[in-house]
Amino acid sequence: VKEASKYTFMGFDFAEPKTLLLACFMAYFVLKNVFGGGGGGGDRGARVPLADAVGKDENAHVFFDVSIGGQPAGRIEMELFVEVTPKTAENFRALCTGEKGTGHSGKKLHFKGSSFHRVIPAFMCQGGDFTAGNGTGGESIYGSKFDDEWENGYVCHTEPFLLSMANAGPNTNGSQFFLTTRSTPHLDGKHVVFGKVSSGRDVVEAIEKVGSGGGATRQPVVVEDCGEIEHI
Repeated sequence: VKEASKYTFMGFDFAEPKTLLLACFMAYFVLKNVFGGGGGGGDRGARVPLADAVGKDENAHVFFDVSIGGQPAGRIEMELFVEVTPKTAENFRALCTGEKGTGHSGKKLHFKGSSFHRVIPAFMCQGGDFTAGNGTGGESIYGSKFDDEWENGYVCHTEPFLLSMANAGPNTNGSQFFLTTRSTPHLDGKHVVFGKVSSGRDVVEAIEKVGSGGGATRQPVVVEDCGEIEHI
């Protein structure tokens, strides 16, 4: 006759408390991996509603003047979330102005003249590779790469026209970024949202139209000029 177990957890019986404790730890790690998001570097803080990130006095404002197929397409203006992602926002702002000079790659740390090399309709428009131009390069103002910035919480990819960092995995941020053209919740906790398009959504949509399912653009999309906007 089998002796009845003294300890029960999640419908299972355990004869020894140490066995129960081990089961609790295993359940914790399984649930953490399933529901914790995974993929991002470091511990993420609480989710920050988009409305709490925009409109802050300290936020920076920058612009891209874009051409498509050699013809002027218009200006994209972006608000950078300095309060939530100060390091990421400063990297992008300085790359818009070019104020940091030449990087370790020997190329100027500047988005001017770079292209949107990967554009997938109903998904995103990716650019920022000013060293190689094909998605394999890029460089931050802090050196080659810098960590994902979750310390102050994180903004989710809840809508189109958000500005987020492209990466090759956790803690591999450089200069590449993307503008969403749809809600992309599967990227939450894996890519740092650090800004939003404040003007020129029609330009983003025009860029989207020359993209393809594989990401190649039918016409060159170039950042002809860029910089910081003095915000009053």
